Amino acid sequence: MGIASYIAGRRRALVLGTLIVLLHAWLFAWIGGYAGLPRTIAPPDLKMVQTRLLSEPAPTPPPDAAPLPPPKPLPPPPLPELPPDPAPILADDAMGPPVEPGTGGSGEGAPAVGEGAPAIAAATPATPSPEPVPAPEPAPAPPEPRRYKVDMPPPAKMTMDVARTDKDGTQWSGEAQLDWTYRDDTYHINFEAGIRVVFTRVNLAVLSSDGAVAATGFAPIKMTEKRRGRALTATHFDWGGNKISFSASQKSFPLAAGAQDKASVPLQLAAIARGDVGQLSGNIDMLVGEDREAVVFRFIVIGQEEIDTKLGKIQTWHLARPPKEGSYRSRLDVWLAPAHGWYPVRIRNTEANGAVTTQTVNNIALSDTGK
Repeated sequence: MGIASYIAGRRRALVLGTLIVLLHAWLFAWIGGYAGLPRTIAPPDLKMVQTRLLSEPAPTPPPDAAPLPPPKPLPPPPLPELPPDPAPILADDAMGPPVEPGTGGSGEGAPAVGEGAPAIAAATPATPSPEPVPAPEPAPAPPEPRRYKVDMPPPAKMTMDVARTDKDGTQWSGEAQLDWTYRDDTYHINFEAGIRVVFTRVNLAVLSSDGAVAATGFAPIKMTEKRRGRALTATHFDWGGNKISFSASQKSFPLAAGAQDKASVPLQLAAIARGDVGQLSGNIDMLVGEDREAVVFRFIVIGQEEIDTKLGKIQTWHLARPPKEGSYRSRLDVWLAPAHGWYPVRIRNTEANGAVTTQTVNNIALSDTGK
């Protein structure tokens, strides 16, 4: 066979393959029309819902933790115990008899029936009244205080070192200031004493005295006192009404020439010494109004002494108001310096419980106010 026979054979094979393919295509189309797979038909009332997946919300961060409170500072050491009347300058007792209290006051006597007594008292059966007891004879008035020649010390401001020893031996230190001014016929005295606790200063007492300058020296009209842990009190000197009264008490006492308050006592001693040093030869008595009563302070001269201060060695006259005989009570000592205007350059208060507070001058500054 030649080339023509080979080409004819290939053509027959191609035609035969094409017919076979067409036959299979028709057979599959026919089978699909009658024996096709069942189709899923959606029910007519089915509604299509479109959904979307949401991302999970981020978790809420926890709240910030509250900051820790700062550490509490350590408490300061306990303050010194003070007696019932712990004035750093003066004590609460005096040598000599107290002045008899005056009459009157809201606390004396009881109301009568019909004048403020309880109603039940009117219904109580009457009882025979006891025989009236004769009133005791009034006590004789105290002797007239000794009168002194005085010369008022020049106005000045003094600062003093404070050294305190409690009854249990605990020691404290601090500073006090005593200053006074006067012009024409009036004066003003201010006193503050305090101790140092850690890095602060605690006032033990603040006294203020205002009054007149008289022939007898300082003549107080009003003194106020504020002590640590206690309310402010006032002492009033009514020279026209001749009585001493108190904000902390209903008592009243008759006035006497030369009467003083607790703030003016050291300066009154200086005025007496300046007036005539010979007056220091005997006892020095003065009526002193405190916060609840008036008592006589009796000073005696211990002698002349030299003391050490930050101003150097100072020659002084030592005066003391000793405790009462037969009892351990408070004591007051005052050192007056002749070379420094007779100023009180040292003041020591020994309390009834044994505590001692000593104030020693470290500076004296003269003031330009005065007569």
